[in-house]
Amino acid sequence: MFNFIFRYLTFRASHSDLSHLEKSHLVIGLIGTWLVGMGRYWDHPSAEILQYLGMGSVAYVFCLSAVFWVTLKGLNVSECRYIHLLTLISLTSFPAALYAIPVERFMTIQSAIDVNVWFLLIVAVWRVALFYIYLSRSYTLNGSLTLLVMLLPLMAIVSSLFMLNLENAVFEIMAGMHGQRSDPTPNDGAYAIVFLLTALSYIGFIPILIMYIIAAIFRWRKKVDDESIENL
Repeated sequence: MFNFIFRYLTFRASHSDLSHLEKSHLVIGLIGTWLVGMGRYWDHPSAEILQYLGMGSVAYVFCLSAVFWVTLKGLNVSECRYIHLLTLISLTSFPAALYAIPVERFMTIQSAIDVNVWFLLIVAVWRVALFYIYLSRSYTLNGSLTLLVMLLPLMAIVSSLFMLNLENAVFEIMAGMHGQRSDPTPNDGAYAIVFLLTALSYIGFIPILIMYIIAAIFRWRKKVDDESIENL
């Protein structure tokens, strides 16, 4: 089991590996998500009790799995199972253990902020890449459709945060800033990049949604046509 998790986290899990998941993988994934969730907030001075307990991260993987499940079902991916998605998404939580490293204990606060920003970027890219590899190896989707499945839910979440004006708070919490920002700060350039990506997600969500709808209509019509031919 742990051998599979290591291969998965290092992008070496095969289609056969990914299709033979057990309940034990889900249990380990949820435990990892819980521990990482606690690690993210253990030194946060004003986190809520549920955040200290890591329950927010656990709830997040259940919700994110549901969003991806709906997205895949919309494209008529019949082999998609919610429990399978939940297992793999929970296992992508392990790289976020980087957030728990108390870098502020052995460097200046500004240096710690910069390091935590890099941790944020590394973890985000790592987890997205892991899930893209999983989708491409597990489902009957070409590269374009796999990219659509990845982008639509993520853009929807980021765009929602943008509209609610929460992107600043989310970035500061995940990057470990904890309200320590001043004007100016060395992380202003990194924050500008994140804000730019957020704005691009907000702008690009509608075109991605339109492409997804067109792809969904095409795949459902193809299914109906194939069933009609089989019934002749």
